[in-house]
Amino acid sequence: MPHTHQTAPTQFVEANGIRFAYRRFGKAGGVPIIFNQHYIGTMDYWDPAVTDGLAKDREVILFNNAGVSSSSGETPTSFQEMGANAIAFIRALGLEQVDVLGISIGGFVAQEIALQGGRLVRKLILVGTGHRGNDMTASRSAEIFAASYDPPEHLWLAVHFKPTETSRKAGLAFLERKLRRQDRDPEVSAQTIAAQGEAIGKWIMSDENALDYLKSIEQPTLIVQGSDDAIIPTAHSLTLQQNLPNAQLIIYPDSGHGSIYQYPELFRAHAALFLDA
Repeated sequence: MPHTHQTAPTQFVEANGIRFAYRRFGKAGGVPIIFNQHYIGTMDYWDPAVTDGLAKDREVILFNNAGVSSSSGETPTSFQEMGANAIAFIRALGLEQVDVLGISIGGFVAQEIALQGGRLVRKLILVGTGHRGNDMTASRSAEIFAASYDPPEHLWLAVHFKPTETSRKAGLAFLERKLRRQDRDPEVSAQTIAAQGEAIGKWIMSDENALDYLKSIEQPTLIVQGSDDAIIPTAHSLTLQQNLPNAQLIIYPDSGHGSIYQYPELFRAHAALFLDA
C-alpha cells in the first residue's frame, strides 16, 4: 500500500552538515511539492486533509529545517539562511525542480527558496504570510501566544481560526485530524523558538525598500489567506499580490491564519488548478 501522511516513515538526508528529517508520500513521477512549516511547528503540525489531498495527484515532501525537531544542527536566525538550508535539502534529494508551499513564517522561507533557487522552483504557494518590512501593529500574535490554554493544543485554535462557531468547529476537526499519528516528531527546542523569533524580528524590520525583492520572484505564485488573519494581517497578502510579478490571491471567508485547514477540500481544488495549469 502507498504511504500517506499518517504512515510515511521519517527518513533522513545530509546536506550542509545537517541531517534533515523528512517524510515523502503521494503520487511520484511529476514535480513534487515541498512544505515549509509555521512558527514552532514540526512535520506533525500539517493537516492530513491538506497533505493527503494534494498527494492524490503529486508527491508531497514534508521536512524539518535545520535544528527543528528531529533535524540536526541549530536553527538559523534569518530566513535567508533557512531558505539556503532548504535548497540544500532539496538538492540532496536529487530533485531538479519543485513546487514550494509555505505557511506563515514558512512562507517567508518559501520566498527565500524562490529567490535563491531560481529555476529549481517551478511554482510557489504562500499561505497566511507576508513580505519583508511587515507593519505588524495590527497583529494579535503576541497576546495569542502569551495566553494559557487548556488543553494546551487549543493554542492552535486561537492561532489558525476565528472565534466564530463555524470557524471554531472547523478548528476542532483540524486538531483531531493532525493528532492521529502515533510516530510523532519531538517538539521544537528552546534554541529553535529563540532563533525563529529573532528571524521574525529581522524580517519585519521597517525599510523603505523592503518590497523591492518581490520583483525578483518571477515564479507563478498562488497567495491564499483568511478574511481575518490574527497573526499576519490579511492586508499583507494583498501587498504581496500587488508586488509579485505573477501572483493571484484567494481569500477564504470567515477564516484566519490557517484558512487552508478550515477549507482543506476547497484549497486542494484551488491548488490543483494552479499547479496543473
